[in-house]
Amino acid sequence: MWASAGLIVWTQAGYAAALALTARLLPRRGARVAAAAPGAQEQLPTLSLIIAAHDEQSVIAAKVQNALALDYPRERLEVIVSCDGCSDETAARAREAGADLVLELARGGKIRAQDAAVARARGEVVAFSDANSLWEAGAARELVGAFADPGVGYACGSVRFVQAATGAAAGNQEGVYWAYELAVRALESRLSSITAGNGAIYATRREAYIVVDPIMGHDLSLPFNMVKRGRRAVYVPGARATEKMVPSLTGEFARKRRMMSHTWPILVRGGMLSPRGYTPGYALMILSHRVLRYTSPALHLILLAANIALVAQGAGALYIVTLALQLLLLAAAALAGAVRLRPLLIARYYVLTTASPAAGLWDWLRHGTSASWEAAEGTR
Repeated sequence: MWASAGLIVWTQAGYAAALALTARLLPRRGARVAAAAPGAQEQLPTLSLIIAAHDEQSVIAAKVQNALALDYPRERLEVIVSCDGCSDETAARAREAGADLVLELARGGKIRAQDAAVARARGEVVAFSDANSLWEAGAARELVGAFADPGVGYACGSVRFVQAATGAAAGNQEGVYWAYELAVRALESRLSSITAGNGAIYATRREAYIVVDPIMGHDLSLPFNMVKRGRRAVYVPGARATEKMVPSLTGEFARKRRMMSHTWPILVRGGMLSPRGYTPGYALMILSHRVLRYTSPALHLILLAANIALVAQGAGALYIVTLALQLLLLAAAALAGAVRLRPLLIARYYVLTTASPAAGLWDWLRHGTSASWEAAEGTR
């Protein structure tokens, strides 16, 4: 029981605290991230911004216009829309909005659409974004600034999830989690390399781009693979993007369940669990932030079952208190469906998102994982 509890506390809170303490004790290490000054155009690498899209006619024009409005020299910026089996007007609207290159591909999934775009890209740096993500004007300069450090192969920016409602009126509490996640990511980047990215805003050197299995998304597979190849994967907080949040907790659970069905293949056969190429510190990061996080459903079940068994055997008052706390968490999550108080919604968010790795594992084992994807509920 205590081993399970300790591992849960470590992955959810202790790991971040240990990173923060280590960062205070050790000299600062980070990529030489510095956005080029507006007049220093000759210092900027050529950049290809790739947008993989499947039936995104409602948002693609705004996305292309957002890309073209970036504070980046137009002659050094290439905007590519890679249409993955689109059956609507995505391609036509992307061309009308001014995209430099629009690829119309058979349905093969997001990764293969990105691969095809990289093969046609002219930029020294290839950046990637979702069709519903909007970048701040200076985001491109900030992001490519990471590559001033020759040891950096991958750079990820900051995404802020937005929704119309706030506080208890907001069903999905993803913003609370994401603020914490980005703080942890900043510490990982300062000390070594990040263990995961996000699809809204990231980039690699074109010559360092890695072709992965089409069911293994870039968010998780690129950072650790860069480390295995002797490069760093860094977080650039100044490169900011916004993305519309899934409005409901049930929708967020469905999104995370789908994501986790892509995550387990990376863990089991994608090389993440192999320590080859990791430093000891980065191996501990992968274990703490990824492996233990994804095995949290099993740890919680072991904790609950062991606690119930100990109470049944007449263990002391301490075990009654720990069992009561676990049952209180579950009760709060259940009650959030009827009573919209923010603490209850956060409890529900924690329970559902902790359960999502188990649901994703079940989906993957039962019927595999498709390389194709559909837009999450309410995000367009």
